[in-house]
Amino acid sequence: MVALTNPQARVRSQQAAAQVFDQLRDLILSLTLAPGTALSRLRLQAQFGVSSTPVRDALMRLEEAGLVEVFPQSGTIVSLIDVALARQAQFLRRALEQEVVRTLAAAPDSALVERLKVVVDEQKGHARKQDLERFNEADLAFHHMLFDAAGVSHLWMLIRNRSGHIDRIRRLHLPIGDKAKQIVRDHSAIVNAIADGLSDRAQTEMRDHLSRSLAFSDELRARFPGYFKDGSR
Repeated sequence: MVALTNPQARVRSQQAAAQVFDQLRDLILSLTLAPGTALSRLRLQAQFGVSSTPVRDALMRLEEAGLVEVFPQSGTIVSLIDVALARQAQFLRRALEQEVVRTLAAAPDSALVERLKVVVDEQKGHARKQDLERFNEADLAFHHMLFDAAGVSHLWMLIRNRSGHIDRIRRLHLPIGDKAKQIVRDHSAIVNAIADGLSDRAQTEMRDHLSRSLAFSDELRARFPGYFKDGSR
């Protein structure tokens, strides 16, 4: 174990903690680490090849993000999905992203529209191949691009830090039925509204797009009862 006795050691520890946080967060949001999974600090240290300090710091950040629960003298588990918190995250994102697309549609940028269409085409390809991980990465890239184009990229990071519960609901929903195809249709409609300068239409399309998975949450609870927090509505 590295003793943090100098600034360089502290920096290395902080970098290691950030890497552990990012990787664990991805594993949780992808449901590779399912809700309710117990996490062993010793196993995490071995898995990531780090000392106890980066693991502790990463778990503290994950707890702040609502993705794990730490029980003193007991252990740490991946948090169950809380629909009430998911609803709050959806409210925040819907309010912000509707304004983002309204702003973009008020002054259409043909270069942005072409970049967005490229991402939508990538999603179509991933959907055909049933590559849901890459599909989801392209989905995040699409929305991130909107915030960057509107000049409010920090708000995207705010949303990402608050979206752990709604993101997991969306990830559960993604393989069901024609959800991936619906996302592609929604994204295409949003891009077309921006390209045509239709601010109200862009806003409506985005609101509908961001509402679908939470509206499906009761069925997801029935399919995956062990993944959801009791009494979470």
